[in-house]
Amino acid sequence: MDLAIVITYTIALIFIFLYSLAQLNLLFAYLKAKKKAQEEDGPTFDLSNPNEVPHVTVQLPVYNELYVMERLLDNIALLDYPNNKLEIQVLDDSTDESVNTTLSKIKALKEKGLDIVHIHRTNRTGFKAGALKEGLCEAKGEFIAIFDADFLPKPDWLKQTVPHFKNPKIGVVQTRWGHINRDYSVLTKIQAFALDFHFTMEQVGRNIKKHFINFNGTAGIWRKSCILDAGNWQGDTLTEDLDLSYRAQLKKWEFKYLEQVETPAELPVVISAARSQQFRWNKGAAENFKKTFKSVLANKELSFSTKVHSFFHLLNSSMFLLVLFVAVMSVPILYIKNSNPMFSWYFNLIGFFALSTVIFFTCYWVTYKEIHGSGAKNFLSYIKMFFTFFSVAMGFSVHNSVAVLEGHLGKRSEFVRTPKFNMKNLSDSWKDNKYINKNLSTNTIIEAFLMCYFAFALYSGYQLQDFGLVIFHTMLFFGFAFVFFKSILSKV
Repeated sequence: MDLAIVITYTIALIFIFLYSLAQLNLLFAYLKAKKKAQEEDGPTFDLSNPNEVPHVTVQLPVYNELYVMERLLDNIALLDYPNNKLEIQVLDDSTDESVNTTLSKIKALKEKGLDIVHIHRTNRTGFKAGALKEGLCEAKGEFIAIFDADFLPKPDWLKQTVPHFKNPKIGVVQTRWGHINRDYSVLTKIQAFALDFHFTMEQVGRNIKKHFINFNGTAGIWRKSCILDAGNWQGDTLTEDLDLSYRAQLKKWEFKYLEQVETPAELPVVISAARSQQFRWNKGAAENFKKTFKSVLANKELSFSTKVHSFFHLLNSSMFLLVLFVAVMSVPILYIKNSNPMFSWYFNLIGFFALSTVIFFTCYWVTYKEIHGSGAKNFLSYIKMFFTFFSVAMGFSVHNSVAVLEGHLGKRSEFVRTPKFNMKNLSDSWKDNKYINKNLSTNTIIEAFLMCYFAFALYSGYQLQDFGLVIFHTMLFFGFAFVFFKSILSKV
């Protein structure tokens, strides 16, 4: 039994280490990209010339967005683009009173001369993918910009993105997400920390090396012919954006990522909303690995490095399974270490895998520094945020592991939207939001058990006078405690 535990534990650590090496490779690519001269790397449309201004359709897929629809429509109406070349589609699958308030707002915007249409479906066939596909059939634009209900693009957004499509090979231009409520709570700070890493290092690193990147579901713009050529939107996974992204790039369409163009958005402020978003993203990634990776692997025109990065990209969410396994098995490992001398050599060797943590620490610091600046004060703030983030990420590992397993096993589930809140300032409350899920899940009970389990792990380390895992177990204890108590408190 001891041998089986040691072998499987080591395999998990090796896989995490390989994933960290892939991230380190992206870090080098990111640093290389930052050193390149800031010069235009392709032709662009001259939007000052009316003959070069293409027709754009802005799609707004929404579902029961009572609190943010007025804000969204007011913001979209400010887009600085010729009215005769701009169409706005509100793809509304709503089933509540927001339908009527949205219609009233659209009527007022039409009277101001905006070309805006309301497309209301009476069913959610295909969920968001189905709404986008239906809207595409009627879209006037050559290019399709997409914004979720909580996004607030700046007036010059189209002028910063559309010009890049003069290069006929480009199928998608994606922009970086910003966060209007980053400092609302520990939960929003953690989410911003993770998203900043993805939108800074990962997207830039993959894009500069010509690896596959993904349209992030919003704050990006597609060439309509690219969508159609890649097989159109499909609703058989929960991350239709990742699915279409890979199918488009397999068709040799190029993606352009604009790190310098920030599109502000609102982060979920209550843990149940963050849970639903995390579940959808993680399950969808696993579904896409199952659906897409064989095609990537079989494509003889793709480089080995692109295939490797695609493997880790599509399996990114599956790391939660490994993290949860390593966490749970670390307690038996602690006892094996102190009761079975035949493995003493192994525990001298296993310290090598701490290098994974060093790599992650370095990668996240580069991202943090890019956004917040360097200096001793910011570095100390970063250290605090790094350990807080990874503690809470491990606290989410049960919830996210269930999502990943469902994705790999092919269990279908409904597209559960993330509730929006319209938090204007730090004093605003979310408690009256009618869309919040107030049911406790089985996962919450498991998280409570694991909180106690890692309290026992800390006690065991003290009893054995072995403090090699004390930081890891402390992070796990506080991570599961944070997720458990936040889940309980969000119900009252």
